[in-house]
Amino acid sequence: MKPVLIYCYDAYCGWCYGFSKVITTIEKEFNNQFGFEVLSGGMILPEKPVHIEATAHYIKEAYKTVEEYSGVKFGDDYLWHINHPDLSDWFLNSEKPAIALCIFKEYYPERQLEFAADLQYALHFEGRDLTDDEAYRHLLEKYSIQPETFYEKLKSDEYKQKAHYEFALCKQLQVTGYPCVLIQLSESKFYLLSRGYTSYENLKARIENVLSEQSKQPLQ
Repeated sequence: MKPVLIYCYDAYCGWCYGFSKVITTIEKEFNNQFGFEVLSGGMILPEKPVHIEATAHYIKEAYKTVEEYSGVKFGDDYLWHINHPDLSDWFLNSEKPAIALCIFKEYYPERQLEFAADLQYALHFEGRDLTDDEAYRHLLEKYSIQPETFYEKLKSDEYKQKAHYEFALCKQLQVTGYPCVLIQLSESKFYLLSRGYTSYENLKARIENVLSEQSKQPLQ
């Protein structure tokens, strides 16, 4: 089988937002050598809705560290909710953006990394509420996806189950934090390339090391 790079992420993960440029650059460089798969991890799946107030204090400090390490910028419209949680109407939940990604993969499997990055930009820069159906409409226009069909699928049990399958798969791969990057070389052979934010240079070097080691293996 052709090697597959697996990117486990969550739309609400600020470090994944900072990592978007790294992983999309890696894809451009290595897209002839292996396939790419994005899996949503389901980082925030509360049984009862949890208001942004619960995490805003932590994010208020953490986002500065993400900016410092990655060079990414968080937008004023997103930060308004972090700085004024008492006025915000946000209740975070990873499920809907994960369902949206599953739908998108069926249209453009070769562009799933790009779409995941767009989801993160929509939230962390543009300040769109990803639990709101309307947060996705501008992306449907960008990717020429028929809105009626998309929204029908967004509300269906079929795609909800696909999203929850991805959450389970991330657990099976023993992913405990995001972003996380693995490479699958065979049905049962996986290498962990990075857990947490990793620079482009380091990730590239680890990929090249794995490919180099693999090329030395005798053919089965």
